[in-house]
Amino acid sequence: MKLIATLITVAFIVAGCATIQPAPDAKPPETQPIDAWARVLERFVDDRGYVDFYGLQRDRADLDRYVAWVYDVGPNNRPGLFPSYDDKLAYHINAYNALAMWKILKAGIPEELGPWARFSFFWRDRVEVGGKRMSLYAYENEVIRRLNEPRIHFGLNCMARGCPRLPREPFRAETLDAQIEREARQFFSEQRNLRVNHREGKTYTSAILNWFEEDFLAHAPSLIAYINRYAPQPVPNDYPLEFIPYDWRVAHQ
Repeated sequence: MKLIATLITVAFIVAGCATIQPAPDAKPPETQPIDAWARVLERFVDDRGYVDFYGLQRDRADLDRYVAWVYDVGPNNRPGLFPSYDDKLAYHINAYNALAMWKILKAGIPEELGPWARFSFFWRDRVEVGGKRMSLYAYENEVIRRLNEPRIHFGLNCMARGCPRLPREPFRAETLDAQIEREARQFFSEQRNLRVNHREGKTYTSAILNWFEEDFLAHAPSLIAYINRYAPQPVPNDYPLEFIPYDWRVAHQ
């Protein structure tokens, strides 16, 4: 009961101090908006998925135009533009990543998303997706996760170093399955996300597996079974999982 009262109090505090981030002062692309996002990723993201935020800040027109388009257009208010499931999912992954990148610029390019910065970044400061106002937290949990594709967690990127690698290309409906399959394999091939310690008899994996456990277990009998679909070497079934503390430093180049 005490916990419920605390959560209700926190919810009122968050609602009461929510701020609205207005759309960028930029004209959305009239055709092929994804091309603007593609240029951002190609020019300012390296092979590790790290971002040249200072370079982007100096030349941010494409990001602002793409985010302005995300503010205006989405599957909720323009369903005809997103006829398939993959159209919707690709839109949402790209939109989330672009909004997160834009919010890092809005926040002054911090070195780290500490506790207060995370509160502002994920909960307090609201954006718009297809004209609908929401926080990034709500966007991920109340919109994107409801599409029931656990591999999104290897494509969504909040610009922290603990996130999955940010690809240097947009997600596209026509190649989406292959792209998120590739990113899942990439994720579990990195020591920062998965390592087995045979001396300790333990497997260490990203906190993402812990936070979104129910999404993975909806598609596999155990987290280890899910991991073993993508890990380069099978993880022993009898090793307990330990979750690696998340690295909240911003993924600067």
